Amino acid sequence: MFDTKKVLDYVSDMWDQQIVPQLTTYIKIPNKSPMFDLQWADRGYMAEAMALLETWVRDQPVSGMTVERVDLPGRTPLLYIEIPGKGDDTVLLYGHMDKQPEMVGWNVGLDPWKPVLSGDKLYGRGGADDGYATYASLTAIMALKERGLDHARCVILIEGCEESGSYDLPFYINHLAPRIGKPSLVICLDSGCGNYDQLWLTTSLRGLAGGTLRVQVLEEGVHSGDASGVVPSSFRLLRQLLDRIEDPVTGKIKVDALYVDIPGERVEQAKEASTVLGSAVYDKFPFLPGMTPMANDLTELVLNRTWRPTLSVTGADGLPSLTDAGNVLRPHTAVKLSVRLPPTLHGDVASARLKEVLEKDPPYGARIEFEIEKSGTGWAAPATAEWLRASVNEASQQFFGPRAAAMGEGGSIPFMNMLQERFPEAQFVVTGLLGPKSNAHGPNEFLHIPTGKKLTASMARVIHEHYANRGGNAVLA
Repeated sequence: MFDTKKVLDYVSDMWDQQIVPQLTTYIKIPNKSPMFDLQWADRGYMAEAMALLETWVRDQPVSGMTVERVDLPGRTPLLYIEIPGKGDDTVLLYGHMDKQPEMVGWNVGLDPWKPVLSGDKLYGRGGADDGYATYASLTAIMALKERGLDHARCVILIEGCEESGSYDLPFYINHLAPRIGKPSLVICLDSGCGNYDQLWLTTSLRGLAGGTLRVQVLEEGVHSGDASGVVPSSFRLLRQLLDRIEDPVTGKIKVDALYVDIPGERVEQAKEASTVLGSAVYDKFPFLPGMTPMANDLTELVLNRTWRPTLSVTGADGLPSLTDAGNVLRPHTAVKLSVRLPPTLHGDVASARLKEVLEKDPPYGARIEFEIEKSGTGWAAPATAEWLRASVNEASQQFFGPRAAAMGEGGSIPFMNMLQERFPEAQFVVTGLLGPKSNAHGPNEFLHIPTGKKLTASMARVIHEHYANRGGNAVLA
């Protein structure tokens, strides 16, 4: 029988005695994703972080478990874990261990590579995104084994390239395809949660079109007093180009090709999520006093961040610091653009359209270039099987209290669309720990430990019920 209390007790003890100490060490390692550290292989941080995970996994007393670090030439490493089970089905569990860069703005006493345990929170880069996934995935399976509960064969994949768009992962999936098999359930622990009060399922992920927009007007900088009024400012021209794709007042994207029809089911889920979350839809963000969100309607805010395109300027070049800014009309301005796309819009199509819109008819004959650097298609979950819908609700009620909730996420996990194309018959459970103010990719990122425990126990329940409903006749409480 599935004893909720004993499973949660086992999981909680594992988190307290092993997972939190392991994550404390993991956070100290600056294993930035390849896009943010071109010398990642020479620095050795990626290898160090992977060795930490691999050593812990190998030390766990799981009968028949196979553990292998796979290193394809020129690729980031991947950890492959296989745990035998009953029946003919396979459960695939996914996570990643590469990290975003430092980012500025950490509070006093906090630092991206300095783990700080404060109450229920473990601060530091990469703990919740997504270093915990290896530990939680294997712990969920071990919790079943400890109670003598059945499960199907499980495969755990931990990659090292997710924050760079998972461009290495297809090579590993192809390389390992005969060993992975055809999973009927995929669990991804790299997403978020609307609050810490219940289990959240992610129903969609946005795609991404990103790159550098560069505007050049001169061969070199010249005196602004001499040239202004004669030479057009590269910054002004940049503003014109950005206005081609975004309304500067409302923030609405002007390019019709970047929109899709939002499914009615997702609109209804957005309404339900906004009712559950209330003002937490927006006040989870650290707004300055007096600031307001982009809309008053909570459902519209949910749809904005999950099914509509948006533009963020995430970096700039050609602009000296304020202390170094002399009276010079600069030769160029460049900005990094990050355009989030609706889940079902093909990333390559969107990127090509953006490039066309930005580069055509250069103002004053300026040199305009949009260099596409990222192009990823989002993901929309398939219809959920009744057994899985019931399972996640039961797990949420047993380990959290309320029923589970569902909502799209504004971020991207390239792996999900890739897997759905390869395994179109599989069911998907996409969830995670990134809740209010956890601030993945930004300063003061933290992992909420109580949610980590409940989420791990919930996944144990789902894995057990997967076997009961697809691979055998396990008895459920």
